[in-house]
Amino acid sequence: MLKYLIVLGGLVASTAAMAAEQPKMIGEYGDWVAWTYNDRGNVICYMTSTPKKDEGKYTKRGDIYTIITHRPAEKSFDEVSFVAGYTFNPKADFVVKIGNQTFKNTFTDNDKGWMINDEEDKKIVSAMKRGDRMIVSGKSSRGTDTKDTYSLKGFTTAYQTISAKCKKQ
Repeated sequence: MLKYLIVLGGLVASTAAMAAEQPKMIGEYGDWVAWTYNDRGNVICYMTSTPKKDEGKYTKRGDIYTIITHRPAEKSFDEVSFVAGYTFNPKADFVVKIGNQTFKNTFTDNDKGWMINDEEDKKIVSAMKRGDRMIVSGKSSRGTDTKDTYSLKGFTTAYQTISAKCKKQ
């Protein structure tokens, strides 16, 4: 998993506005990995994980992962994003379940999904800190239903690590 997440860290950075430096792994915490990099003088911290189980009747699917990002220079913390490994059906629901909580206030663009606002981001991060697993369900543009199950083991420690590094109060 570590090798895959190191590659994932590079992939995430390459999609992030041409970072001035490559991401540096801060640490691996259970099933989550914490990262940092410098983008034009601004520190960015994020954490990533891949699902323990991905389900759906598909023949081919790209990389699947979840990211929580802090950008202190922009006063942006707790941005939660999901990469599905396929193009989402824009008319279908994208849903996240953690314990007995269901999060439906989401939106998608191509292969990525987000919560609709900062308040929803904070709610889902709070649930992730308390939960054991997270299930992300979506539908591809071809009509394929998917269900990705993430472990939340190590989430809180990875979150505390990126928060300390990016000085989140």
